[in-house]
Amino acid sequence: MATLPNPLPDPAASGLDLPPGSLVDATLDGPWHEPLLWYADGPAAPRDWADLRAAGRRLGLLPVLVTGGHRDQWPEDWDLCPDHTSYPGDHDAEEVLAGYWADNVEYVDEETGDAVAADGTDAADDDTDTWPGLAPVPAREAAEDADTVAAGLAGVIAADADDSLGGARIALVPARRSADIPAAIGWSGPMNHENDVARLCAVLRSWEDRYDARVVVLGFDTMIVSVGRPPATIEEARALAAEHYAFCPDNIDQAPPHDLDAYAEKAVLNQEAWSFWWD
Repeated sequence: MATLPNPLPDPAASGLDLPPGSLVDATLDGPWHEPLLWYADGPAAPRDWADLRAAGRRLGLLPVLVTGGHRDQWPEDWDLCPDHTSYPGDHDAEEVLAGYWADNVEYVDEETGDAVAADGTDAADDDTDTWPGLAPVPAREAAEDADTVAAGLAGVIAADADDSLGGARIALVPARRSADIPAAIGWSGPMNHENDVARLCAVLRSWEDRYDARVVVLGFDTMIVSVGRPPATIEEARALAAEHYAFCPDNIDQAPPHDLDAYAEKAVLNQEAWSFWWD
């Protein structure tokens, strides 16, 4: 994969004026050979995402908000694993999701050896437990540019000091597209679900293409994605909810009412932000 030179070691030389902040090269295996990201020392202002998107894009840098979460874990404590991360473009989104779906919707009964669906029925007799395929592109056109929607979400998060994400800080990552940001830093947030985050980034690329999605926030094990073209019908939302379950089973398995249709209506239908958390 051809990569752009990393301007983070000396942003001023590239004409980038940044507030006080820190370069992060700490990984699970020791210091990386170059900075993986820069992030500010203090909370983001509402305009930071939009301003750094415009300034950094020409240099191959993309913005993302980072949060320490309730445990106050900032990027240097995220157990980043760039050495174990492949390239998102080497993976097919549908193949990735179909594999996750099979792993999480079905399990093998140790006594009988039969495939059993998540609801306890025989998976072979239940068509609903078969991977349904990728959801179609929403019929409704996007009302705004994808980056405008992302900037708006970032601004709301930065402005709301009382929100659980209050104190989120602006960061810059060497990446060509928003979907690749987790892979570019070797993010290990979904480690209990997937060891190679580039496979999840392949799905994020597909969501970029179909839903105008952008990665706006990363935490230790959390992600928030803006959505410029969300599903506008319950049928579209249910189709996409299946992808969300494959992508992040904990969103449904560990959040009442543990029902995919209810999740589709509440968390997907007409929603311009999707939140994910991996246990």
